[in-house]
Formats: sequence, structure tokens, C-alpha cells
Amino acid sequence: MPIDTRPLAIFLMGPTASGKTALACELSERFALDLVSVDSALVYRGMDIGTAKPDAATLARYPHALIDIRDPGQPYSAADFCADALPVMRQISARGRVPLLVGGTGLYFRALQQGLSDLPEADPAIRARLSAEAGQTGWPAMHARLAQRDPLAAARIGPNDAQRLQRALEVIELTGRPLSELQRGGAVTHFPWRVLKLALLPPDRRALHERIARRFDTMLAAGFLDEVHALRARGDLHAELPAIRAVGYRQAWEYLDGLTDAAEFRDRVIFASRQLAKRQITWLRSDCSARLFDPDQPSLTARAAAAVQLFLGVSSRLAGR
Repeated sequence: MPIDTRPLAIFLMGPTASGKTALACELSERFALDLVSVDSALVYRGMDIGTAKPDAATLARYPHALIDIRDPGQPYSAADFCADALPVMRQISARGRVPLLVGGTGLYFRALQQGLSDLPEADPAIRARLSAEAGQTGWPAMHARLAQRDPLAAARIGPNDAQRLQRALEVIELTGRPLSELQRGGAVTHFPWRVLKLALLPPDRRALHERIARRFDTMLAAGFLDEVHALRARGDLHAELPAIRAVGYRQAWEYLDGLTDAAEFRDRVIFASRQLAKRQITWLRSDCSARLFDPDQPSLTARAAAAVQLFLGVSSRLAGR
């Protein structure tokens, strides 16, 4: 059997509020790891509180690549992420260190390791029509339409995930084929790194739900609504941009538009965060190659460090900063 000589990389994945950043920082203290963010919201500048972005002190001590690299007015895609992440990973490996990719955006992890499907470009006219139809019937009704045309895609897309629902229905109209079928047909690339996958997967969601609620209350106390006020004050941002569709920001935008009261706003953000976590957990459970860890276990850091040490074949030469 040939020896796998590819450089090493580590994926640290998990649902929102599961403690990924804290564990990544702990591991980077113990091993020669450089951190790379895998998060579709952390790429945006000026969106700090609502994304639970690591604070300035944390980023100074534990730099993360691919944070604050886009303006909220600019879209950012899985293809953009791959174009940004691959050169960063090569630079880290060339320095004799190991990239540790940490985040919760499963699509980015999958696109990076497996490649992107050959999907059609967006069609503004179709998108505008689908948005208008959703405005009349609601996104859950559009989700029901997708379930008839592409049950596999509907199973992994939430009924209120407007951006992904719109894209799945758009692809069907443009190609006459289900999105899930086209994605299966995408060429699988030979990923240039040998990967250890670590996944934080809480066996009991109640503790995760409590953390989600506490974290959002902390965000509110830290000035989350002031942050959204500042984004709105720019005048060039609107609710249909990918950045503003991020969980929390979309609901805050609607609250500041007077569409909900304070209590409903809080409930809607917490519910949307729980739904996001549910989808992330479903995706993680489908990856049989990931090592699963309970984020609430006191031994989490020690057990994760042991897995990393075994993977790296660590000696004193690699340990430490």
C-alpha cells in the first residue's frame, strides 16, 4: 500500500454555539496549528457581535485567516471560499505548520474537500420572480414545491432558508434537473491534504439550546442592535443581501422595520439559531469519517488534543508554538 505523503490538515466542525472557537484556540496553544475560519458570516467586516466573531484580543493572540475579508455589500460564495482557502492552506503547509479549519458552514467544508458542481450562473429574472412568488405564498410553500421536484434537496434545506430555496428552484428551472442530481454529478477532486475531522456533536440538544439563548442575550447586551443600526445607516445595504440574510441580522432588520416587537424578535432569532444548529447537526451526522466529541464533557480538550496528537504523530518538534 502506497504511503500517503500529503501534508496534514484538520477540520474542526460543529453547530452554532458549540464551542468550536474556544477549542480551536486551545489546540493551537498545544500544537503547530494555524487557524482558518470556515464561516459564511465571519467573512464580513462590521458584522462582529451578531456573528459571535472572536474579539480583537482573541484574534491578536490566535489569528484566524478569512475573517473580515469582505464588505457586507458584496456576496460571498462557496467558490469564493475555496479560492481564498486553498492558497492560505498552502502557505501554512509551506511554513511547516498544519492548517486547522474551524467553523460551521458545511457547504464550505464540502466544496473545499470534494470540489464544486458545475452549476448554472444565477439568473436575475428568475430570482426576482421566485422572490415575488415567495412574497405572496411564503417560503414554506416554496419549500413544498421544492419537495415535489427535488426531495433530497428539500430534506437538507430549511423551509425558511430563502437563499438556498431560491437557488434550488432556480437551478431546476434553468436546467430541468434537480439540484441534488447535479451536485452528485460534480467532479470529486483529489484533495491535496490528508484530513482529520473533529466534530462537536452534543448528544442532548437542550444544553445547546440553552447556550444559544444565553449567547443571544449576551449579544443584545453587547449592542447587537446598535451594530445593525450602523449597517442600515450606510444606505446601500438591504435585506436581500447574503450578509443581511445571516441568522440574527435578518430578524433584527425586520424588527427595526417595525415588523415585530422586541419579544418576538428575540424568539425568532433563537428559533432560527436552533434550526440552523439542527441542520448543521444533521450534516455532521452524515459524515462517517468525522471523530465525534461531546462539547459538554469536561474532558473535551484533552480528548481532542489526544486525537490531534495521534494524527500528527507529534513529537516535541511539533508541539507548542
